[in-house]
Formats: sequence, structure tokens, C-alpha cells
Amino acid sequence: MKFTTRLIAAAALTTCAFGAMAQKGETVKIAWIDPLSGLMAPVGSNQLKSFQFFAEKFSGANNPAGVKFEIIGIDNKLSPAESLNALKAAMDQGVRYITQGNGSSVAGALIEAVNKHNERNPGKEILFLNHSAVDPDFTNSKCSFWHFRFDADTSMKMEAMTTFMKDDAGVKKVYLFNQNYSHGHQVAKFAKENLARKRPDVKIVGEDLHPLAQVRDFSPYIAKIKASGADTVITGNWGSDLALLIKAANEGGYTGKFYTYYTGVTGTPTALGAGGAGRVYQIAYNHYNMGGDMGKWMGEFKQKFNDDFYTGSVITLFKGLSGAMAKAKSTDPVKVALAFEGLKFDNFNGEVEMRKTDHQMQQPLYLSVWQKADKKYPYNPENTGMTLAPVKEFPSYVSSTPTSCQMKRPG
Repeated sequence: MKFTTRLIAAAALTTCAFGAMAQKGETVKIAWIDPLSGLMAPVGSNQLKSFQFFAEKFSGANNPAGVKFEIIGIDNKLSPAESLNALKAAMDQGVRYITQGNGSSVAGALIEAVNKHNERNPGKEILFLNHSAVDPDFTNSKCSFWHFRFDADTSMKMEAMTTFMKDDAGVKKVYLFNQNYSHGHQVAKFAKENLARKRPDVKIVGEDLHPLAQVRDFSPYIAKIKASGADTVITGNWGSDLALLIKAANEGGYTGKFYTYYTGVTGTPTALGAGGAGRVYQIAYNHYNMGGDMGKWMGEFKQKFNDDFYTGSVITLFKGLSGAMAKAKSTDPVKVALAFEGLKFDNFNGEVEMRKTDHQMQQPLYLSVWQKADKKYPYNPENTGMTLAPVKEFPSYVSSTPTSCQMKRPG
């Protein structure tokens, strides 16, 4: 009887050990669903290379779960409808993890589709790893157990940005200029709320919304901004919509400040050139001159692709996902999601935490300014001879904003 008991116990231990190691060597497919055509194609192309580069960096023995990551790139043409087709194509290939970040309108459609799929298909659940779509609703009224965000949301960035602007005496008249979709609306909304609270003396002298990724000539808008007397523009524009806006500002002789979210994104550094030195700011979770592992990886990326790496959330995503898989001892999306909640880990920008309440990454933010590259801040994007130099770091608690999320969890 004792011998039989020992055999059963030994078998149980062996099973547990195998279960703990089951995911080692397993290939985890992640479907990347973002634009590879249209005006935003350069951004998508850069980010797909970023995902592929770091999938290799963080595969196998280079992550605590020991899994191999494989990226499946699918062009969604920046369209919600195309993105749903891409989601179906990914599921047909057995993909259980998807990532997207360009366009909150797309992210909203994917969250809804993933929610419905997971409700109807227990045992075949999918996780949505949001690398850059920053509409605050996704971790508030529309929060989902199946959605995790690795970027800071619009409200968090605006909280930090306006904390800095509060002490900028040169900011007196502000023009709000944004893309006409949820992200642009939220930038304008939170800018008005934060400035009213922190700088009630500041006047909003103009506000515009323009079609996403459709405008090729922003000179009429720059003329309106100049006519308004604005000394500062706040914009959440990204990709071609920021690059062409900055180009028009330089050509139109607008000399006011720009407070932005995405100055470092493909095309904008070239459009800026030396023209925006000292007056174009960016709020983000990283910048070009962070050094350490980030500096090393950026150098390797540039050498390999002759391109600049700037989407740091890709690193955060791989570190967090592999850490959650190791903690869960599984690659099953449900178990991984539960392990991900509240997970803390060391990242390129310090200690970060995936907040359990709403699945919003809590992390430091940095305000940087466009200036000439020098010995202290040497990295020059797109070979411009310029850089984004850090001006102020905001710890996680400064930029963190409350959530109204009422998370519905499995079971």
C-alpha cells in the first residue's frame, strides 16, 4: 500500500513538473494587425519590423517562459472592417494572441469582436495586446478582461504634459488641433479639462478636427492657427498627419510651440529638421536617449534596418507577456491573462505594473524637446542631426489616472 502511494505521489510530482515546463520551446503566434498601405504605411512597416526584431530578441532562453514568439503581419489598411477580416484570418491560423495600436477606432472594433468571440467560444479564447491605441475608454467604460494596454492612455499623457505646461509662462493662447476620431476627440477633451484646472488663465483660441490620414496639405490649417494668435498648439496627431502638419508650419512661418504625443514617429523628425528646435515637445513613455539596453537595441535595430526604433511598448509587451506565461506556467490565454493582472517587472523605463483593475500599464513618462544632437544626447533619428532630449521625468504616480472600469472576469 505504501509502495503504491509512493508511485502515485511520484507520478503526481512528475506531472506537476511537466505542467510547469510545458510551454518551454512552444511557439506562440501573435497576429500583428496594423497598416502596411496608405499614408500610415511607413509607421506600420516600422512597427512590424520592431515586433519581428524583438520577437527574436525575446524568444527561447531569452524569456522566463522559454517560449518562441512568431509574428504574423496582416495589413488592415487602417480600417476597422479590414481589421475584423484580419482577426478572422488570424483565428483560422490558430492564433490566440493579437496586437494592434494604430487607430483607436480599429482597437475599439477589435475589442468588441474579441469579447464576442471569447464569450461564444470557451476554450478558444484570444487576448488583445494593445501596443499603442490610447483611447481612455478602453480601460474605463469599455474595459475588457481580454484587453491589455502597454502604452499610456491619452488622459495619462495629458496629465503629465499639462503638469509641465503649468509652469511654462510662455503658454498663454492654445490651439487644439487633432485627428477626427476618438483619440483626437479625447486629446482635445482632456487638454481643456486639465488646462482649466491647472492654468485657468490660458485661453483656448481655436480648435480643429481633420480627417484621419487623408490630408496632404495642412497649410490652410496653419494659416488659421497663425490668425488665431496661438502661441502653442496641442496635438495628438501621428504619422503623416503630424509630419505634414509640421512641414506646413515650417513653410508657413509659424513659430509657436507644439506639444505633441508622437514627434518621434516615422517621418516627423525629417519634417522638423532644425526648424522646430527648442519649441517642439513630446510626452511619451520613452525617448531616443535612454541608454542601457534600450540604447543598445536601438543601435542594433538601426544597423539592421537603417531605420529608427521608437515603439518601446513592443519591449514592454514581450517582457510582460513572457513573464505572465512563466507565472501561469501556461500559454493558455485565460491563465496568462489572470497571471498578467497586477504583474510588476523591471523595464527599460523603470519598474512598471499592469494594473489589475483595468489592464492599463502603469509606467513613468518623459517630456522631451527637439534639439540639436550633442555628446550628452547623441541619437539622431532619420539622420537629421537632431534629437529628442529629456526635459522632465514623471514617475508612474504622477501620470496615473483613476479608472471607472468594472471588470467582468471569466467564471
